[in-house]
Amino acid sequence: MSSILTNNGAMVALQTMKTINRNMGTVQNQISTGYKVGTAKDNSAIWAIGKTMSSDAEAMKTVQSSIALGQSTVAVARNATEAVVELLGEMKSLVLQAGENVDNQKITDNLEELQTQIETILDSASFNGLNLLNQAGANLEAISALVRDNAGNLTLEQITVAGEDMTGGITGLAFTLADPATIATELNAIEDQLQAFIDKAAELGVTEKRMEIQSNFVGNLIDGLRSGVGAMVDADMEEASARLQALQVQQQLGIQALQIANQQPQNILQLFR
Repeated sequence: MSSILTNNGAMVALQTMKTINRNMGTVQNQISTGYKVGTAKDNSAIWAIGKTMSSDAEAMKTVQSSIALGQSTVAVARNATEAVVELLGEMKSLVLQAGENVDNQKITDNLEELQTQIETILDSASFNGLNLLNQAGANLEAISALVRDNAGNLTLEQITVAGEDMTGGITGLAFTLADPATIATELNAIEDQLQAFIDKAAELGVTEKRMEIQSNFVGNLIDGLRSGVGAMVDADMEEASARLQALQVQQQLGIQALQIANQQPQNILQLFR
């Protein structure tokens, strides 16, 4: 039945055009912003998950910076202990040169110079105001991980490096080289310090390596979080481009359908001629 009051064809064509235009607006927004889920209105669940993961990724960048700061502090201390090990080795060799037919005073002077140099190294082994080698209790506490449990609660994990006063054993060294017994005693004192600094350097080396591994892991975790967020909220540009072209064709066809539907009332006039 044809009617001049109600044009059902035009109404259907108009609703179709509105749907096409709305879909085109959505696709054009995805192309311009790069997001398929840019606001909570688009998909509230995905948007909330993405924002939480993005927030965690940003927080982990701070964790990574904390690890880097701690790693640098430990590296300074390790380099200092390794330098001290070399100097103590020289002192050990000098003591072994002492004897009746040698100028022991010159050896003593050299030993005291090396002792002073070691003290200087230990006092200057500071990074960002923290020295792990000349003050007991001056501990390094570096945040190493941000952990979110199944309930969404956050906890922090730390890598702690205890500060230690390594200067006491060095300043306590005395050099008289008076006789073989005294030389042996002073040699053993140097050997004790040498082993203590070797052990300390090894300990710091293990901690520094642990920090390096943790920093790499956190970096990979940040990349993984960002990749996961991108998979959820980023627009597929190839798909969006194909959809836009299809919608443009649909829009043209919809316009033609609307034009045809609007001509139907005019056709009724032909019945009265």
